[in-house]
Amino acid sequence: MATHPRISRDPDILFGKPAVKGTRISVEFILDLLAAEATEAEILENYPRLTHEDIWACVAYARDVVAEQRAIPSAAE
Repeated sequence: MATHPRISRDPDILFGKPAVKGTRISVEFILDLLAAEATEAEILENYPRLTHEDIWACVAYARDVVAEQRAIPSAAE
């Protein structure tokens, strides 16, 4: 399982979804903002408890989760 010092998973916070440590801001939410083309400056302005490092920790966490996935051949292959 992917780990990062700025990301935590607590079953009592956001049902255990990975979140920025010390916040209730999920990795998924930050990725959604970035996918919607929010800039880092916009995110930091709207969520002042976040830092540049927190945003990029979310991206790194997502990268690590994807890297852990195994490719499963489809039935069509």
